[in-house]
Amino acid sequence: MLDSLLAIGGLVLLRDSVECEGRSLLKALIKNSALRGEQIHVLGCEVSEEEFREGFGSDTNSRLIYHDLFKDPLNWSKPGGANPEGLLGTLRALCRRTNPGPVTIALDSLSWLLFHLPCVTLCQTLHALTQQTVSPGPNSPVEQVRVLGLLHEELHGPGPMGALNTLAHTEVTVSGDMAQTSASILYRRPQQRATYQTWCFSILPDFSLNLHEKLPLHSELHPDPHTTQVDPTADLTFNLHLSKKEREARDSLTLPFQFSSEKQQALLRRGPGQTTSHIFYEPDAFDDVDEEDPDDDLDI
Repeated sequence: MLDSLLAIGGLVLLRDSVECEGRSLLKALIKNSALRGEQIHVLGCEVSEEEFREGFGSDTNSRLIYHDLFKDPLNWSKPGGANPEGLLGTLRALCRRTNPGPVTIALDSLSWLLFHLPCVTLCQTLHALTQQTVSPGPNSPVEQVRVLGLLHEELHGPGPMGALNTLAHTEVTVSGDMAQTSASILYRRPQQRATYQTWCFSILPDFSLNLHEKLPLHSELHPDPHTTQVDPTADLTFNLHLSKKEREARDSLTLPFQFSSEKQQALLRRGPGQTTSHIFYEPDAFDDVDEEDPDDDLDI
């Protein structure tokens, strides 16, 4: 499952809730990226660096560069004064990194960033991050930078959620409990139909995954699995279907615009006592009565 999430670059959106936290899955993805030889940049906003590194081995921690915004979000404690760009300057510094080799950027969390930056500014910065490319080697293909973003979806309205969903190449929604967690994954690949898959797993203390069940992969005609489907036939004030008695009554009714054979015969047959009507026309003095061809003056 982790390899499929990290298969391509772009934004991987991890959506969690109060019932099921998603930071453990974020750290599992970071560990998998470190084992693949990638360099990891973590923008930590909600927990301290010590708490975030807890549980990782030395091989993972050696590849992890932690940018601590938890203790000092505005860079006030650094020598030389505060960063004039503040939080946005930290994000833009990540955009300017040109380290050789594949890079993964983890944002813990996007919810914290949304509360401190305008949604438009954050989306533009995320787009700039995901549009970066790195070359693992002189003869290796260019790879896109991967951004892992943790999002607490219950804290945001449909506007910010829709904007981030549009940017994401992969959406992961976690649910369940600590014993067994399920991840509903929506894959968006270029020039392909979006696909939807569900995994059931548990996260071990060393942030390895123990997979329990994998449901079949299927195409998703409606990409957002969280969109509430409204039944248009519910709570109607009229019936969409006729009963058997209503259908028989409708079929036996003669419509007023139907010119049936009986109605035609009734109109053509002269009944008893009916007289023939005549129309008398007396020409007026100014009437143009011409017995000749009325079109003889036309050149036809």
